[in-house]
Amino acid sequence: MNVFNEFKSARDFLLAHHDDYAAAYAGFQWPKLDRFNWALDWFDQIAAGDRRKQTALWVAYEDGRQDKLTFSELSERSNRFANYYRGLGVKRGDRVLLMLGNIPPLWETMLAMIKLGAVIIPATTLLTANDVADRIVRGRIKHIVCAADLAPKIEAACGSCTRIAVSPQPAQNRRGPGTPIGGKVQGWHEYQQGYASPAAFQPDGETRATDPLQLYFTSGTTAQPKLVMHSHISYPVGHLSTMYWIGIKPGDIHCNLSSPGWAKHAWSCFFAPWNAEATIFVINQSRFSARGLLDAITGCGVTTFCAPPTVWRMLITESLSDWKVRLRELASAGEPLNPEVIDQVRTAWGLTIRDGYGQTETTAQVGNPPGQKLKVGAMGRPLPGYRVRLLDPNDKDADEGELCLPLDPPPAALMPGYQGDDGKLIPLEGMVYRTGDVVQRDAEGYLTFVGRADDVFKASDYRISPFEVESALIEHADVVECAVVPTPDPLRHALVKAFITLRAGCQPSRETALSIFQHSRKVLAPYKRVRRLEFVDLPKTISGKIRRVQLRTAEAEKGPERKQEEFREEDFPELSESPKR
Repeated sequence: MNVFNEFKSARDFLLAHHDDYAAAYAGFQWPKLDRFNWALDWFDQIAAGDRRKQTALWVAYEDGRQDKLTFSELSERSNRFANYYRGLGVKRGDRVLLMLGNIPPLWETMLAMIKLGAVIIPATTLLTANDVADRIVRGRIKHIVCAADLAPKIEAACGSCTRIAVSPQPAQNRRGPGTPIGGKVQGWHEYQQGYASPAAFQPDGETRATDPLQLYFTSGTTAQPKLVMHSHISYPVGHLSTMYWIGIKPGDIHCNLSSPGWAKHAWSCFFAPWNAEATIFVINQSRFSARGLLDAITGCGVTTFCAPPTVWRMLITESLSDWKVRLRELASAGEPLNPEVIDQVRTAWGLTIRDGYGQTETTAQVGNPPGQKLKVGAMGRPLPGYRVRLLDPNDKDADEGELCLPLDPPPAALMPGYQGDDGKLIPLEGMVYRTGDVVQRDAEGYLTFVGRADDVFKASDYRISPFEVESALIEHADVVECAVVPTPDPLRHALVKAFITLRAGCQPSRETALSIFQHSRKVLAPYKRVRRLEFVDLPKTISGKIRRVQLRTAEAEKGPERKQEEFREEDFPELSESPKR
């Protein structure tokens, strides 16, 4: 069986059992591939087949313009750019920094680099010159492809790297080689020249499945970003699990809200939809607009939709029932989604957001695939291709412990390892890969997130799950987002403190604080309830994840003084009459 058929057979098995978790989990096996280049061996074969007229990429701009490209058009364009980049010196194994927004050149370049065997380092366009300089050194970067308007900002950091600038171009339903982009950056190669390169591409040799493909700098929620290395099998093949969890089928129009440069963009704006032969739909907004997103989803007939919890929390501030969507599947990933949000979306649309769990180091590991019983708060069960173990602090198997992946053998979707600063791979060792996340498992095998191993803490000798407290607090009408951390206390060792972002129009005040304290007492057991709260704009990584480590560190280091917008339970004598549990 050739590599295309081997991959397709595994893909088709999951599609055939899209709503039968037991059969899919029991029968799925990762395809065994020694040589594999996803862009050449899968994408190009799809383009050459009966899907050639199907839209592969659909970019909608906030001013109403659109770009639509078929599989065959993207196949040809990526051939041209593979030839163009090779002519500029890009070779197999070279590290290439890619800093582009949601525009067609992003996908054209991704496919071209895969064909060349180069190692792609996706990066957000929000990086500073210092960030870029750090990535160039630690990532061993030789080439940079970025938006032209970013060039002046990062120029000084680029060193001896080959530089290619992508200038803006009018969006339209382009066909063929493309329209000149216009504009030129001094000292940088012009991206649009690649459209004139030959349309036929010949690779310089076979691609081993274990060759490096992508290098991600993690978001750094707890420490300095690590360099996660993925191979030509771990993400391209591994995202069969992501396709299954979201429920994407051939012909779907799939929309995922994620910024380029982060792993979730590769998950659901690249590999998973195209593994399913679906259309990738992207809305290009200069600034997020919930109403603009909802209009686009409705007007363009999106059928499957995935967004991080931050976006879902913003969407429910709108009257969702006013939008008559054609959605079939809803999903959320990035951080656990609070039950209150799920309930509001279900009420408006009659659809349930299905949680999923994974990391930059993996694809979707755990999730609630379509057609399965859902449990409130649970992140689901292990997805096809994944075995899991829960290890307690003594490394014993337990029903509550750190989520770990056995390495005997590892799942095909797990990274081979981290890249060291010397450019060499640091392979995974030991019996398991540790995710760093603590979960609980019930009698039916459903897993529920407890917290990061370093986020869970004790107060008065009771173990506190920040996520459990946060989920209760977000049920309060004025709370949009919150983060719970320990604050030092001489008697109890630690107290529960909540940092809270309020809804628009609601001002920090004693009355608001009292209302939240009363809500906490009503819905949480006494040992879990909030004893301190502070109104803030929550610190986040540039990928949108809350930096609890920053809040936790600040609390541990602060003195006895309190901040102006911090409130304490003992400030409110009226709480003695509040309901307790």
